[in-house]
Amino acid sequence: MIILDGKALFKKIKIDLSKEVQELIADNRKVPHLSAILVGDNPASQTYVNAKIKACNEIGFESSVFQYSENVSEETLIEQIKEINTSKDIDGLIVQLPLPKHINSNLITHSISPAKDVDGFHPINIGRMVLGLNCFLPATPFGIITLLDEYDIETSGKQCLVIGRSHIVGTPISILLSRNNIRGNATVTLAHSRTKKIATLIQDADIIILALGFPGFLKRSAPPRI
Repeated sequence: MIILDGKALFKKIKIDLSKEVQELIADNRKVPHLSAILVGDNPASQTYVNAKIKACNEIGFESSVFQYSENVSEETLIEQIKEINTSKDIDGLIVQLPLPKHINSNLITHSISPAKDVDGFHPINIGRMVLGLNCFLPATPFGIITLLDEYDIETSGKQCLVIGRSHIVGTPISILLSRNNIRGNATVTLAHSRTKKIATLIQDADIIILALGFPGFLKRSAPPRI
């Protein structure tokens, strides 16, 4: 059995990116700048943003965080996003989710310029992904493809079961794995809360990708439930 070690791959990618940044500096070229918008004091969100900023520092990227209180208005966030969209200094923007209930998450994420939408959530980037065009991809699906590529896992002709249909992980990875390319060409089944006989689908699958957001779903005994 091969363990796909995401942490080891992460370290390797950071080393490679660090070398690229040093080459940019040596050539007097601009170093990439990633910004994040963080709303409220959700501990998980703060951890995610801090991890991204730490990674930027280790690689040599510039980074910045725009933090707002829980009761910030949509208008304030959109104005901040517009400023970042037009900034020549900032190259990428992440709006950390989830946002408070009074904020329309789609309205906010769709306000980000597709050229700076490094999370790949903008409809233009989603559409380009579906068409197989160059674009920013959602991070977790892109990470899965990168892992499969790093360990040279064959996907062509394989039966792949994706469990979970969110627009952040499940749906994008089902599209990527079915595309006609080196880490695609799989026959993909997308399972969700209305899927019947999921235990049979699990037994028949060559590759299973869980996109549910909670651990311990797959067990040796008792058919799982979504």
